[in-house]
Amino acid sequence: MIVAGCDIGSRTAKAVIMEDSNILAACVMRDKPDPEESAREVMAQALAQAGMRMDQVERCVGTGYGRKQVTFAQAVESEIVCHGRGAQWLEPSIRMVIDIGGQDAKAIKLDEKGKVIRYAYNDKCAAGTGRFLEVMAKPLGVRLEDLGSVSQKSTTPVKVSNQCVIFAETEIVSLINAGKPVPDIVCGLHRAMAHRVAALAKGIVVEGEVGMTGGVAKNEGMFNALEEALGVKIHKIGWDPQMVGAIGAALIAREMVPSA
Repeated sequence: MIVAGCDIGSRTAKAVIMEDSNILAACVMRDKPDPEESAREVMAQALAQAGMRMDQVERCVGTGYGRKQVTFAQAVESEIVCHGRGAQWLEPSIRMVIDIGGQDAKAIKLDEKGKVIRYAYNDKCAAGTGRFLEVMAKPLGVRLEDLGSVSQKSTTPVKVSNQCVIFAETEIVSLINAGKPVPDIVCGLHRAMAHRVAALAKGIVVEGEVGMTGGVAKNEGMFNALEEALGVKIHKIGWDPQMVGAIGAALIAREMVPSA
């Protein structure tokens, strides 16, 4: 059977096409202003990659912030459920998922089947999210995708006290003017953000193997800082942590097919 998952997040759109347990196509792109357009375009890219048409897909599930705009999906599911399902399928030992997206951060506890037992999330403030890093990168003159490699060059990380984006940006400018090395500032940013996310996870108790999903998982500096803040080894889920939610949506779509 052929199924699909489409994850429309706050910054990127992802689509996965699966046949049985095989991933035929996986695509990611920056969001368009219109979530419905994002959904259609990313799915069109995935279909082209798989050499298929939409009418060959038996079921599709939408997820993410824009899930209700995935108009070609037969059902929608929360990103919390989809990240849990996708992470456990990719890494069966995982019992907690930490997902840092563009505008929120989530800690999700799972059972052995990938079912969500408990979760906590921050969606009221940009601190602890990808948006925080995006804003901070500008005054530092560092590309967002380069923050991880830059922080690895740090020798004496600075302490970043402010978690509010506005005040933190002002603090960053002050540190630059004080002559602090950029790698030390970036490393300090990662540590500050990691401690905020770790507090979220510890609030629901960290037990068992921990995995990280979302685009921020690609940032090695942030990944290492979170391991340090939690005091545990973290698994980077899948070949691309951004695709986990879409994979989970496709797995849920597979369960919807009568013959599944």
